[in-house]
Amino acid sequence: MGSIVLARIDDRLIHGQVMTAWLQYTGGNHIVIVDEPTAADEFTKSIISMAVPSGIDLTIAGVEEGTEVLKNLPANDRVIILTKGPETYLQLIENGVPLEKIIIGGMGANKNRSKFYKNISASEEEKEIFRKIIEHGCELEVHIIPDEKAVSVKGIL
Repeated sequence: MGSIVLARIDDRLIHGQVMTAWLQYTGGNHIVIVDEPTAADEFTKSIISMAVPSGIDLTIAGVEEGTEVLKNLPANDRVIILTKGPETYLQLIENGVPLEKIIIGGMGANKNRSKFYKNISASEEEKEIFRKIIEHGCELEVHIIPDEKAVSVKGIL
């Protein structure tokens, strides 16, 4: 079975930081984006696929299909999972996807969110989801780029 080398929350999904720093750091060869609206939008999927370097596989799926993909990874896959928010990871965990650690890399400000840690924002509902993820035995950290130190979310909550 393949391995999950990175599970990252980033509301931007694919961008330069993921494509350069995290791909190199993890040795990932397959990116799995789990996000219902993105999976349903052919235009967005085509734009994202153009941003992925050649030689890197890409799967864009909703939660149910994403669960099946992640439970049945080919042996040589080194997977980077990307979602826009923590609720998707909670659903994946509850669907039986084995996740040991999730990092928060980008959660921007909006009308429902307030500052959580440095440039990371979270709503009260998202903070509650963080707690539930941690209760499932999954480590949750803020870790923007590989060269920076990770900070445990448990200590921030």
